Amino acid sequence: MSTTQDTRAVELEAADLPAYCPNPSMPVWCHHPKVFLDVAHSGEARCPYCGTVYRLKGGPARPAH
Repeated sequence: MSTTQDTRAVELEAADLPAYCPNPSMPVWCHHPKVFLDVAHSGEARCPYCGTVYRLKGGPARPAH
């Protein structure tokens, strides 16, 4: 049996930060302990529990200088 990884991502706006999983749109049956994800530095993070990918629209935060 071959399995493929789902490459869809939850896209976040800056107003959605701080990012966490499970997110409010996930059904209750698949909840796991809440974990906060750092998407600001790299622009993307993967939940260590369920593997859901979260992506910041516009990419990672850029330094102010």
